[in-house]
Amino acid sequence: MNSRALVIAFVAAILIGAGSYGAYRYGVSQGMRLATPAGGPAPLSGGSPQAAGNIDPATGKKILYWHDPMAPGQKFDKPGKSPFMDMQLVPVYADEDSNEGGVAISGRVQQNLGIRLAEVTKGVVAPAVEAVGTVSYNERSTFVVQARSSGFVEKLYVRAPLDPVRAGQPLAELYVPDWVAAQEEYLAVKRMSGAVSDPLLDAARQRMRLAGMTDEQIGLVESSGKVHARVTVTAPAGGVVAELGAREGMTVMSGALLFRINGLDPVWINAEIPESQAGVLRPGNAVEVRAPALSGGLKGRVSAILPEVNPATRTLKARIELANPGGRLVPGMFATVNFTPATRKEVLVVPSEAVIQTGKRSVVIVALDNGRFAPADVETGIESGGHTEIRKGLEAGQKVVASGQFLIDSEASLKATTDRMTGASAPETAGTAATMHDSVRPVAHHGEGKVTGVDPEKGRVELDHGPIPSMKWPPMKMEFPVADKSLLAGVKKDDSVEFELRGAPDKNGEYVIEKIAPRKGKP
Repeated sequence: MNSRALVIAFVAAILIGAGSYGAYRYGVSQGMRLATPAGGPAPLSGGSPQAAGNIDPATGKKILYWHDPMAPGQKFDKPGKSPFMDMQLVPVYADEDSNEGGVAISGRVQQNLGIRLAEVTKGVVAPAVEAVGTVSYNERSTFVVQARSSGFVEKLYVRAPLDPVRAGQPLAELYVPDWVAAQEEYLAVKRMSGAVSDPLLDAARQRMRLAGMTDEQIGLVESSGKVHARVTVTAPAGGVVAELGAREGMTVMSGALLFRINGLDPVWINAEIPESQAGVLRPGNAVEVRAPALSGGLKGRVSAILPEVNPATRTLKARIELANPGGRLVPGMFATVNFTPATRKEVLVVPSEAVIQTGKRSVVIVALDNGRFAPADVETGIESGGHTEIRKGLEAGQKVVASGQFLIDSEASLKATTDRMTGASAPETAGTAATMHDSVRPVAHHGEGKVTGVDPEKGRVELDHGPIPSMKWPPMKMEFPVADKSLLAGVKKDDSVEFELRGAPDKNGEYVIEKIAPRKGKP
């Protein structure tokens, strides 16, 4: 009887201990679940025994962060369930090739791929702006010669438009009847004697001025004591006769245009500047002008950016005032104008060939230590002379890939591309003669799982698959497209299958099943 009581007491103690331990484990799990925000673990913040930067006791490696392999852009500082997929987060260790998005490529493969590196340096980038312009008259050097009084053109010394003239050269000789009466009156008053003649003399002189005579012409009448009814019109400046309004024998009225003279030194060059480039130009910028008529270039400066856009060509006019010794440039000539923008401060620059434009992003591949490479998003600025300004994303002294970007598949994400490069860089053995083509060939990924859903019409199958080591995927349930709908013939729900995924995602970012078959040893 006593033995039976002892056995019962022993069994009861075991049951009580098991129940206490179960309650303890349940409390721990509930505490951890409450500590984790809904939708997944907390993003990187640090400060927890399970935080990034600690050593994993199971592997002895330093944990950088946790992430979902299907959404590697988001990093978490604690383990837990992914907010994106029905799976647990995977740790990323410090010594893994995928560290910080990097990919390791052996020196031999780098040589095969023709990878060339360039250093991020500081320099001055000035955009090269070149435009075509036309030579025109300098409107500030335009002179108009008019008839000061009504008269007759008796003699014309310049007979055709565009005839060159020099300053002071006679242009025409006019007979002015109105001047005769005024001059005779003045001379008559001058011959009068007495004090009364002084105010009358001043009045007669004023009448000659009102008739259109200059002080020089009045002085000639006073000194000679003779009537000068004819006047010789001279050129006020050198240039060409742009407009001729007088002919011999014609009558001209007061204020009539006789000649319009345009100077040829300096001249204007009006260059058409695209409105997209007008923002980098300012008045005072230096320019170099080249024209077919010139053996070399002429230096000048931008005098004005005219505030008007041509609606047909979407260009603005930049006016350059240019010295024209010898009159080699004439209006209507074409000229090529190279603009030098104002001096800019030093900025970070890389070779333009190192920048990969992916549409909305600009990416460069940065060379890390130990033959690793990682993509980096950058903000670019001005491009000139084969170099591109980097405003954000790089630091001076870093190395970037300047050639070999043919490895980047424009239809895949940059991360997927680097993963494909990693798969291509298989361990080399003695006697291996890998070619460039072999080094970039994508590899397939194999897995096993259970069919949880199939849609032959859409060519899609849902699998609850196990881990896929080659992709570092843990067990999860997800849907895949198939390369050919015929692959799903005979595939039913709850079947155990083996499958093979294409080594790179398609244009939609999905991994495609290339092969699927019943798992060996299973019906």
